[in-house]
Amino acid sequence: MIFSAPLMEQNFKNFSYDHLSHLQIGQIGEYWVKIWLTLLGFDVFYNDVDDKGIDFIIRLDDNKHIDIQVKTVRENTGYTFVTKESWNNKLRDNLYLALVLIANNKMPQIFFIPSIAWNTPNDLLRDRDYQKEGQTSKPEWGINISKKNMKFLKQYDISNFIEKIKAYRYA
Repeated sequence: MIFSAPLMEQNFKNFSYDHLSHLQIGQIGEYWVKIWLTLLGFDVFYNDVDDKGIDFIIRLDDNKHIDIQVKTVRENTGYTFVTKESWNNKLRDNLYLALVLIANNKMPQIFFIPSIAWNTPNDLLRDRDYQKEGQTSKPEWGINISKKNMKFLKQYDISNFIEKIKAYRYA
């Protein structure tokens, strides 16, 4: 490997994100995921217009790709989501949500959640339709981030998915 995660992590010991805006936090998350995927040898292409719930694409070969939507949240943020409309109300094998957790004095953590994981919602992954009378929110697939749910989120750590993504490339 051409980089050392422990060495990189040492550089975050006195770092704070407190002065950054919500938009800047989002940019950091997108760049962070793109950097890691590029370091791992993937071809990564930005989508200039995010009108389909896709921030960038990993090209695996001439016929295969993975679409990625990035959500970046600060430590102690309890919930984030993607509207079903932005994903065309469709869950599919080559669509992932990259969740980036940012905490002061720590290196950002990346979790790769395949969209099809929302086919079986649980305490971590929420499927909300908001069809009760008086509810005006758009239907969404969400992530309930809590200390209790971290054990469920760990299965989606980026390191667990690198081999799966590489296998997808050659399937």
